[in-house]
Amino acid sequence: MPLKSYGVLAGRAVDRRREGGTDSPHYQIHLVDTAGTSYRVAVNVMSQQAPSDLLQLADEDFRHPLTEALPQAATGWAALPSRPGGAALDYVRGNLFDPAAVRPLPPDLPGVDNDLADRLDHYVQRAIADPTAVVYAFGERWGPESGVPDKIFGFRPGNGVHDIHMNQGNSGRFRGDDGVWQDGGLLLHFPAEPRWIAIFLAFQSQAWHTDDITGHTLDGAPARPGTGEEPVRVVAALVNPVGPAPEREVVTLLNASPRPVDLAGWRLADRGKSTFSLPAGPLAPGALLQVATAAPFALGNGGGTITLLDAAGLKVHGVAYTAAQAAREGWTVTF
Repeated sequence: MPLKSYGVLAGRAVDRRREGGTDSPHYQIHLVDTAGTSYRVAVNVMSQQAPSDLLQLADEDFRHPLTEALPQAATGWAALPSRPGGAALDYVRGNLFDPAAVRPLPPDLPGVDNDLADRLDHYVQRAIADPTAVVYAFGERWGPESGVPDKIFGFRPGNGVHDIHMNQGNSGRFRGDDGVWQDGGLLLHFPAEPRWIAIFLAFQSQAWHTDDITGHTLDGAPARPGTGEEPVRVVAALVNPVGPAPEREVVTLLNASPRPVDLAGWRLADRGKSTFSLPAGPLAPGALLQVATAAPFALGNGGGTITLLDAAGLKVHGVAYTAAQAAREGWTVTF
């Protein structure tokens, strides 16, 4: 069963706590919304399943169309439908980051800037110090717990968000939490810079190829690729050609591997999951392929995603672009 109450919490960070020495330590964040309501964001820093160190990625210049779909700053909790095209997160389908770039970090170690709690503290402390900064926490809501004080920060009623991590591809007793378009994470917006910082977390026991309906692990699917292991990649796209609609949108692919890749049965998918079939035949090592796409596949000028799927329907590579990148008519966006 997917998460019962998925959404995003938007608020100002006013405090934080680091936990250590427990079976399931968390990094705790105290957020307050514009109405003065307090919330606690409980971020896992250690897995209950081996390996215990979480996978993490911090993108200090996050650019993705979902930021345009977020609720207004610091307005509290907002439920999100678990579907593409909005603000919901999906680590597999949303093209939020390169899965090969995530790295494990231990939860808490002596020393400076060498563990996951240190990494979170670096960004959250910046948000606490900046009165204009807003934290967006994606996950599952709990509370409000009438008459019960929060166990960490003491505000009443107890109220908050947890599951701030990937919520699909689970194993064992956590498999029941699987679902698509319901992953957790943190986005920090610093309007004065302006900058978005994104923090994504996953357990090493989770799979990176999952069923499009249930979010369960696909049997026999390959493991998360390492850096540079994607054989064919999306390297560029002309998303806003010169002239009136219908426009001739073009996606450019590169075979970065040392072997030919047969593209028979391969497809491109857009943000709404409409697909376009690639021409069958081998793509030579080091060769580029420019693909002129057609409806229903469409690259909107308001931002979007491009996903490359192999003949088995598994994701090979994916990218995203924003409305600002698509604004210049006739310019090709590079990835």
